[in-house]
Amino acid sequence: MGQVLHRSATTTEAVRRAIQHSQESMRTLSRRYGINQTTVAKWKKREGTEDRRTGPAVPRSTVLSVEQEAMIVAFRKPTLLPLDDCLYALQATIPQLTRSSLHRCLERHGISRLPEVEGDKPKRKKCDTYPIGFFHIDLAEVRTAEGKLYLFVAIDRTSKFVVVELVEKADMRAAAAFLETLIEAIP
Repeated sequence: MGQVLHRSATTTEAVRRAIQHSQESMRTLSRRYGINQTTVAKWKKREGTEDRRTGPAVPRSTVLSVEQEAMIVAFRKPTLLPLDDCLYALQATIPQLTRSSLHRCLERHGISRLPEVEGDKPKRKKCDTYPIGFFHIDLAEVRTAEGKLYLFVAIDRTSKFVVVELVEKADMRAAAAFLETLIEAIP
């Protein structure tokens, strides 16, 4: 099996190993291998000969805040709705959410794919069938770096109409405000 090098690679693993074990000057090594002296210095400093991954050390969204990402994760895990249904449900709460930013967020948190095999799915009882307009209301705790937030979710499982709200404190007033928001949002 051959080496896989990125497009801009100027050295192979064998050349990198030779640079690391050589006692010659950087100028001599750069002339011998036809590379820049900074490249020689880089490979002299490193312990291994493999390329490091590119991009940020800690991937994060440029569009979504930490709280919004936590809200998306807290919404996706219990509902297990497909990507487009999640997008439709969450866009009212997060206006700048796009399909690609949602997918990237779910990828970062390892929940982008729904379980496919019957054995992989968690054991869940079948939901009862309800008429349109019957809402299942749930509350989830969302932990972020700044602290705890609470996510109110109301879903009509028949029409898949969802109302979501993120609050700092889950008390009677917040619940009443959420119910008023739900009533106003019903088409």
